[in-house]
Amino acid sequence: MFAAPFQEGGNSGTLIGMDDRLLPAAETVWISERACGLGFDDCGVAPAEKFPELEHFSDWLNRGYAGEMEYLHDSRRLDPRSPMPGARSLIVCALNYNCDLPYSTEAESNRGSAGAPRGWMSRYAWGDDYHEVLWEKLNALAAEMRAHFPEPFAVRAYADTGPVHERAAAKYAGLGWLAKNTLLINQSLGSWLFLGVLLTTLPLEPTLAPAEAPRPDRCGTCRRCLDACPTQAIVEPYVLDASRCISYLTIELRGAIPEEFRAAMGRHVFGCDICQDVCPWNGKSPRTELAEFRPRAFAAIDDGSHKETLFLPDLLRLANLTPEQFRELFRGSAVKRTKWQGLVRNVCIALGNQSIQPGSGKYREIANTLQSLAECGDTVIAESAGWALSRIQAKGNAELRGLIPPIVECKKRPDV
Repeated sequence: MFAAPFQEGGNSGTLIGMDDRLLPAAETVWISERACGLGFDDCGVAPAEKFPELEHFSDWLNRGYAGEMEYLHDSRRLDPRSPMPGARSLIVCALNYNCDLPYSTEAESNRGSAGAPRGWMSRYAWGDDYHEVLWEKLNALAAEMRAHFPEPFAVRAYADTGPVHERAAAKYAGLGWLAKNTLLINQSLGSWLFLGVLLTTLPLEPTLAPAEAPRPDRCGTCRRCLDACPTQAIVEPYVLDASRCISYLTIELRGAIPEEFRAAMGRHVFGCDICQDVCPWNGKSPRTELAEFRPRAFAAIDDGSHKETLFLPDLLRLANLTPEQFRELFRGSAVKRTKWQGLVRNVCIALGNQSIQPGSGKYREIANTLQSLAECGDTVIAESAGWALSRIQAKGNAELRGLIPPIVECKKRPDV
């Protein structure tokens, strides 16, 4: 889930403009209770008004921070009423996706399969496509609303799919604050949250009273997310240059990854969790029990002792996927967004960042795989594989001569 920059310059501001012709506050409470009954972890209502955070959005775009994401230039993003004439309310629902597995900053880089080279996929992409999971729950909530409210009204579900700034809406629905890494943080749940929105013409009482400010910014003086970002994508607190973000580079960017970012990508092959992994508010984040978000499995390894999954996936398995195998493995998965070419390109970069003992069986296997990909007909994959092959050969020669120490893939997450 790409950390799109929907907030600049802090967390001050309140919304105005809603008139007094609102439904009773008990209806907002009912919606929130039904949302949680359907499996959401939190829910709030914000007025369908312009969010102060978007006042600088055009300037952000003009700086080129959106990279190639042309959809962010949609002018409807500047006003949540634009996608639906007569919209009065935004119902924002949050769903925790934090499985009980180690964070990327504390997970071992090698496990099982005789030290197979391992990659990292963002934890939101381990299981089923979160869009589908959110839509099912949002549509169920919309159905209950249609049965509950007698008057005609319109309602439309967005699950990170439309011109709605979910995080800004969540802030004004009372779900949390927009952090220095631009993500929403809920004081109890942390930031491992999928956000879904129901845009509706119902004049609902907002969760926050007219004079009530949004939840206070509790980032304080902490800058762990800024300091930990390998590509320095968080250029200043609350401002993300998405064109430098590993999530953007591995998912949204088509074509070759700029060389200046390749080494910093480390073992990441789809997305990045580092700015959330190091956040103190995620130190005790609750774990989800939803089976939909558990890492999906490959076929059993040769000895049948356990299943290979998308948690620390085997890079060589990913590198050798055919387009048909890619489609089969990632059917119903968010990973399909990067397409076969993008994933194999990313895997080549991750293999180039490995430190494998020269002359070992794994070293030869990696080199042979990269050599084969460098000779394939896809120019993006071939160039990435050629870069990776040259890199591991150069590192291997240097290690043999004792000129550089082996690369350490992981660092411990600071105690929180």
